[in-house]
Amino acid sequence: MPTVPSLAAAVRRRVADAILAALPEGEVPASVDPQLRRSDRADFQANGILGLAKQRKGNPRELGALVLEHLHDDDVIASSELSGPGFLNLTIADPAITARVAVRSADPRLGTPAVERSGTTVIDYSQPNVAKEMHVGHLRSTVIGDALARILEFGGEKVIRRNHIGDWGTQFGMLIQFLVEHPDEQDETAADAGTDGPSMSRLNRIYRASRAKFDSDEEFADRARERLVALQAGDPQTLAVWQEMVEESKRYFEAVYARLDVLLEDADAVGESAYNPVLAKVCEDLESSGVAVRSEGALCVFFDDIKDPEGKPLPLIVQKSDGGYGYATTDLAAIRDRVNVLGADRMLYVVDARQALHFRMVFAAARRAGWLPDRVEALHLPFGTVLGKDGKPFKTRSGDTVRLMDLLDEAVDRARAVVAEKSPHLGAEELEVRARQVGIGAVKYADLSTSRTRDYIFDADRMVSLSGDTGTYLQYANARIQSILRKAPEGVTPAAHAEIALEPAERALGLLLDEFGETLAQAAEVYEPHRLCAYLYAVASTFATFYEKCPVLKAPSQEVTENRLLFCRLAGQTLTSGMNLLGITAPEQL
Repeated sequence: MPTVPSLAAAVRRRVADAILAALPEGEVPASVDPQLRRSDRADFQANGILGLAKQRKGNPRELGALVLEHLHDDDVIASSELSGPGFLNLTIADPAITARVAVRSADPRLGTPAVERSGTTVIDYSQPNVAKEMHVGHLRSTVIGDALARILEFGGEKVIRRNHIGDWGTQFGMLIQFLVEHPDEQDETAADAGTDGPSMSRLNRIYRASRAKFDSDEEFADRARERLVALQAGDPQTLAVWQEMVEESKRYFEAVYARLDVLLEDADAVGESAYNPVLAKVCEDLESSGVAVRSEGALCVFFDDIKDPEGKPLPLIVQKSDGGYGYATTDLAAIRDRVNVLGADRMLYVVDARQALHFRMVFAAARRAGWLPDRVEALHLPFGTVLGKDGKPFKTRSGDTVRLMDLLDEAVDRARAVVAEKSPHLGAEELEVRARQVGIGAVKYADLSTSRTRDYIFDADRMVSLSGDTGTYLQYANARIQSILRKAPEGVTPAAHAEIALEPAERALGLLLDEFGETLAQAAEVYEPHRLCAYLYAVASTFATFYEKCPVLKAPSQEVTENRLLFCRLAGQTLTSGMNLLGITAPEQL
């Protein structure tokens, strides 16, 4: 099915054509922007005439009157009038609204275009660490990255997901040596493989125990350093223990992703270890090209515009003075791989705001080295922090970082109580399914509905509320719509009756539903899922008004019922599609 231009696009084109026709020959620009906006005085208001008249040193009302002479009312624009200093107020014809609702409802993509592009977008998100449980700090990267990947793919982008897991470095010498010296712990971890909880809890405990021993026992620390050398040299026994930890951690990560309903798979996980074989070459190329220089034994990249608080040059260290490599080296190797092997023409890094300087230096170094050509866009997409009700970073009562699974369990527990009260007829199994859908959806929506760069407070009770801007409110709005559609009498189905005059609430809903495609395009352009969230909340709220003002199943005639059922169906399709793009389940019954 061909894509359908929105009513806003159709009006914008008509007004632009009228403006061009109204201008004298010789003063006609290649294009004009009518500056079309939604208005409370009409359906749309065009403000572009004011600026254009100012450029021509003319009277905006006079120019507006000329434009009106060329802007004929038609099947889209029912009426147009000049207002104020030169605004155009435009009202859409009822049949045009009904026709757009019908066409969009019949299209699985709701009339939105999918623009195929020749390039590839690589999006890096989640980034957990092996042998450590995922905590609240991983939530935003995982949820935001997943939503952006879905939205970009829906818009026609070729997206490659990359989960850059921490599976290499000094800590693994410490961990492996501890397990080698405590084989009972190693056996218990292996025996528990395949679970998403106890084995990772054990690995997490082992990490803490090994760190404490490393910090307090110098002889153990020396053995751990030797074990790291053995790991880097490919010692079979050492590699076997390391591989076991990596695989068990991946199983745990996948269990978390399954619970969160995010589209990350094992194939998307590329650990830091994958780049280890090329790190020496990365450093060699940087040094030989003069991009990096030796400073106090370390290999560094310096920048004229990046200084420390004392005004001294702040370097990007790509090789430490002891010969070791850090995050910068791995990130530079990853850039080369993503450009040269994956063919990326855009790279997005969904990483918290504290890493802004790191990525600024990494991208600059890669461009200076020629590994990040001008044609390739590299963007760090920072995000804010999850806070507790006290407005401080979310912690447990003991001050520890909150485990992600505990946070999700809390939301599901709250949701279970809400669903049980709302639907007391549900059996235990069905109640659990619904509680999970509502609880997980509530967490994800609370995160995504906040502007990406802002902090937000984790409040499970507010998140699962049936009122206000919550994921639960959207889910129940959709469930209500599906209930209306199921209750339609036999033989009465959604159908367009363009001859029927629309009530104000019908017009408001129809015009809003027509904005779905443009909303997605805006969210994708600025990488802000909260724009889609705000739109879906508006749809749910506007539908509530429509439902109150415009009886559907008790409408004055079958034709009106069928027309309103059509509006209901598109509202449900829009909410369902939008929530799916956010990674939120849209159950048909709650």
